[in-house]
Amino acid sequence: MKLFLIVLFFMLSQHSAVVVYDDNDEGIVDVDDNEYAVPMSCDQYCSNRREKRFEEPVRSRIVETMLRTPMYAMNDSAPDIFSILKDQYTLPKGFTGPLKEYDFIVVGAGSAGSVLASRLSKGKMASVLLLEAGQGENVFTEVPILAPLFQRTDYVWPYEMEYQPGVCMGMEGGRCFWPRGRAVGGSSVINYMIYTRGMPADWDRIAADGNYGWSYRDVLPYYMKSERAKLRGLAESPWHGRDGELNVEDIPFRSKLSKSFLDAAKMLGHRRVDYNSPDAFGFSFIQATMSNGRRVSSAKAFLHNIKKRKSIHILPNSRVTKILIEPSTKTARGVEFYRNGRKYQILANKEVILSAGPIESPHLLMLSGIGPREHLTSLGIPVIHDLKVGETLYDHISFSALTFTINKTRLTLVERKISTVENVVQYTQFGDGPMSSIAGVETIGYIKTNVSDEIGDYPDIELLGTCASLASDDGKVVARGSRIADWLYNDVFRPIENIESFTVLLMLLHPESKGYMRLRSTNPFEQPMLYGNYLTHPKDVATVIAAIRYIIKMVDTPPFRQHGARVYEKKFPNCKKFEFGSDSYWECAIRTVTATLHHQIATCKMGPASDPTAVVDPELRVHGVNNLRVVDSSVIPRTIAAHTNAPAIMIGEKGADMIKRTWGLN
Repeated sequence: MKLFLIVLFFMLSQHSAVVVYDDNDEGIVDVDDNEYAVPMSCDQYCSNRREKRFEEPVRSRIVETMLRTPMYAMNDSAPDIFSILKDQYTLPKGFTGPLKEYDFIVVGAGSAGSVLASRLSKGKMASVLLLEAGQGENVFTEVPILAPLFQRTDYVWPYEMEYQPGVCMGMEGGRCFWPRGRAVGGSSVINYMIYTRGMPADWDRIAADGNYGWSYRDVLPYYMKSERAKLRGLAESPWHGRDGELNVEDIPFRSKLSKSFLDAAKMLGHRRVDYNSPDAFGFSFIQATMSNGRRVSSAKAFLHNIKKRKSIHILPNSRVTKILIEPSTKTARGVEFYRNGRKYQILANKEVILSAGPIESPHLLMLSGIGPREHLTSLGIPVIHDLKVGETLYDHISFSALTFTINKTRLTLVERKISTVENVVQYTQFGDGPMSSIAGVETIGYIKTNVSDEIGDYPDIELLGTCASLASDDGKVVARGSRIADWLYNDVFRPIENIESFTVLLMLLHPESKGYMRLRSTNPFEQPMLYGNYLTHPKDVATVIAAIRYIIKMVDTPPFRQHGARVYEKKFPNCKKFEFGSDSYWECAIRTVTATLHHQIATCKMGPASDPTAVVDPELRVHGVNNLRVVDSSVIPRTIAAHTNAPAIMIGEKGADMIKRTWGLN
């Protein structure tokens, strides 16, 4: 009976993306045993994979409370509870394995790859193989408040930035942690679901660099095509789509601090806006990729309904290690991948498309002989084409340790207080309450600091209002997911675990500091070397300090003062020699907690042939190589005022249309 209730609940919980199988769209692929790919025995990499894994179980009070309810009751002593009730992807009826050939091979079922594969396989015009290194979602990944929990699970690639003196000093080992989604759905399975498109000027500048077809006017229809918006006060807005597959809604839970954030912004002269409209410079509640309080990943939006479509084969737990390229003609022919201890080589009749994300897409290009000649030659990799793959890398950084305490209770999300059966039942039945909060993040705003030299309303900082801090869960989830070192947490944050506190996050939108990446070795299972070069440009430091001062000014207004809000002045142990509040202190602090917001871009930079740093052209074709494209956030050539999930989905939509036009599939 208990198992029946679990399965029933899991099925009901999917009402945010009701499964309606596309039985009438059976595709063009015939079942023929002679057409199946023949697996090969593993080579040396099977026993020398060098892949990092998380050995310690990840738990939280919220999960433990959920496991005590009938809806989620299961064996809570299992070493990996996240393996239970996992979304399954099997081949369509009649197929027993992957075929030898497909029209298109899409590498990566993430934010871009999911929508791309869905669009290409529709209409019986082409066959698609979608390969994903990760696994399917589970019943816990859809719960918004648990988002930070998954940063220390096998749902991520546990990338680490190479050691850089003077940043991430308060993180474990002094290293910056760069987790990226490793799942069917990619980072949209583990992110904070914040839906942002970027400013019109961002995309217009990209187009002005020679990237035809990428102006704001060009990309807006692709944002709207995917979107199924259900936003308060915007039912008649001309800037939102309502017929797409991707639910975009208001977060059901709102604390009183969210109103204080918007009221304080108004007192400082900021407007309330729809930040996903062309008039985006202002403040608002967050718009999120969720439905009825539950996460809507790219997989849930674009893949769940087409599992039986015979023209698409989705293979999770399949690690692509090489693009097969004919050297004499520089033509991509297929891919090599590992699955269940066997190696496969499968061909693409039309194109190979990389949608593996801003780290794995360039990683695969370089392993396959496309990249900086000198670097590839030094590793003994035959060079197919000399391109600046991985030479450009931008990232959005944040400072998550600016903390404010309040003298009232029940205003913030304190984990030990909200971990109740009543809240779990509330969420299960109605999709609201604290469990529907995206880990406390509620509001958003764009500002231009006094450091900016831009003309007009072009922001250099994004602010995110929250109703929680690093101390709100006693350091068990968010701090650990960010790899905050024990010496820092215990000294600074543990003393306020019994005091309600919150933070206002900042995001440096347009860093001047530019990073890069390199192969570590020719072993495809070994993670590449990532160099963020955070805060190497003095303007970035000055902009972040200016943002901190602006946040403190904002909280020192009546809407926050009514709750007794005041900045927490406990000094970081390594910054004690500086006066609290001085520029020197804040620079030390941001170099101690230098947190990524997981928005790496430009590693496969888009640009015209005249751009010597470009990897793909404006139609996302790899320069100098036939039948090979990159369709994901790695192609974004400039920093944009956006979290990259929505842009990646838009790129998937636009990329699908360009590919269909190329092959006459419209």
